[in-house]
Amino acid sequence: MQLIIQSEFKEHLKVAEATLEYISSPLEMAANLCIDSLNNGGKILIFGNGGSAADAQHIAAELVGRYKLERKGLPAIALTTDTSALTAIGNDYGFHRLFDRQVEALANKSDIVIGISTSGNSANVISAIKLANKLGCKTISFSGRDGGSIKALCDVNLVVPADDTPRIQEMHIVIGHIICQLIEQKCAEIT
Repeated sequence: MQLIIQSEFKEHLKVAEATLEYISSPLEMAANLCIDSLNNGGKILIFGNGGSAADAQHIAAELVGRYKLERKGLPAIALTTDTSALTAIGNDYGFHRLFDRQVEALANKSDIVIGISTSGNSANVISAIKLANKLGCKTISFSGRDGGSIKALCDVNLVVPADDTPRIQEMHIVIGHIICQLIEQKCAEIT
């Protein structure tokens, strides 16, 4: 057991170091897009499947509630939480339309649309990003491996340079937390 524990922590640290080398600049760009959108009356729509759905909820909750600082709530919506909408859309249109139908209903040109896919190839995430682009939204991807197909579609790509899904997901939540902190810091400066 101890060998597994040590190995998992070491692999996490290795991926974290590799991610830091690659992601600093795109992470700052992503945070600035979010800050600009929020300052101009926009909102953040965020979504993904499975563990990425949970990450979307987590990040949206940090923005609507708070991350570290007391401040006004910020408009962020995880498109993974409305079970009635998800099951109705899945039933009536198919799983591949879960997110694009919600983007169609909720997104405005001033909004940020964030798609999370560890492979970068989740069809329903890509479909929603494509629609967001047509609507004029700024788009951000959280992915892993080589970025997948979503990489060619987004304004900013936050790619974790790893192949192991758990390590990618761990970095995604770190990336999400950093974006929340950068947004909060800017909000604190404004108020």
